[in-house]
Amino acid sequence: MTGLAASTSTPTVRRRRAVSDRRAFAGWWFLTPFLIVFLISFVAPILYAVYLSVFRSQLIGGNAFVGLENYARALQDPQFWSGVGRVSLLLVLQVPLLLIIALAAALALDSGKLRGMAFFRISIFLPYAVPAVVATLIWGFMYGTNFGLVGNLNDIFSTSLPNPLAPSNVLGAIANILIWGNVGYNMLIFYAALRVIPTELYEAAAIDGAGQFRIITAIKLPAIRGALVIAAIFSIIGSFQLFNEPQILQPMAPNAIPTYFSPNLYSYNLAFSGGQQNYSATVAIIMGVATMVVAYAVQLRGMRKGN
Repeated sequence: MTGLAASTSTPTVRRRRAVSDRRAFAGWWFLTPFLIVFLISFVAPILYAVYLSVFRSQLIGGNAFVGLENYARALQDPQFWSGVGRVSLLLVLQVPLLLIIALAAALALDSGKLRGMAFFRISIFLPYAVPAVVATLIWGFMYGTNFGLVGNLNDIFSTSLPNPLAPSNVLGAIANILIWGNVGYNMLIFYAALRVIPTELYEAAAIDGAGQFRIITAIKLPAIRGALVIAAIFSIIGSFQLFNEPQILQPMAPNAIPTYFSPNLYSYNLAFSGGQQNYSATVAIIMGVATMVVAYAVQLRGMRKGN
C-alpha cells in the first residue's frame, strides 16, 4: 500500500515542484533588469575600489600589491581622523535638531489646527526641492561678511555680527544648510506615518480625558517609531557623506575648510589633486564600512526598542 501511494503521489508532487520552479524562475526574470543595474552601478564600483585599495602606484615599477598597508596608513593618518571627528561632531549637532524640527512641524500639521496649512506644508518642503549645490551657494552669499547679507547688515547697522565662515563657526553654518534643506523631507515621512494612525485610538484617548501632550507621547510617537528610525538612519548616512557643502564653501573660507574637512572631501582631493587613487579608495572603503556599521547599529537599537 505504501509503495502504491508513493507511486501515485510522486507525479503530482513532481508537477507541483515543476510549477513552483517555473514561478520562481519567472520571478528572477522580473528581477533581472534591476540586478544588472545593481551589479554595474553598485557592486562593480565597490569591488574596483577594494581592488585599488590593496595596491600602491609607484613611479618605477607601476602598481605594486601592498595588501593592507593603505588601511594601516589611514588608521594612523591625522588628517583622516580630523575629518572623521568633524563629521561625527556634525552628526551629533545636526541629526537631533533636524529630527526634532521635522517632528514638530509634522505634529503641527497633523493637529489640523493651523491656518494656511497648505502654505505651511509647501513652505517647509520647498527647500528640499532646491539642489544641494544651489542651496549652498545661496547660503554662502548670505554668510559672506564682505559681499553677503552678514556684511550688508554690519554696514547698515554698524554692527559686528560673527562671521559664519570663521573656523570656529563653519561647522554650525554647514549644519544650518543641511537642516534647512532636509527638514521638509523628514517632515513628510513623519506626517505620512501620523496620518495612518487609527482614529479609534484618538477617540479612546479623548474618552479617557487625555490631553494633546499625553496623546503625542502615548500614541503618536510610539506609532511612528519606525519612521523615526528610518529618518535617523538616512540623516546619519547623509552626515557621513558630507561633500557638496564644504567643497562649494571652500573658496569663500579657505582657512576654515581645509582639503581634509570631511573624509569624502579628503578622498576626492587625494584622487583628483594628489594623484593618490589607491589611498583615496582606501579612505572611501573605510568610510563606507563605518557608515554601514553605524546605520545598522541605529536600526538594531531602534527595532529593539520597538519590540
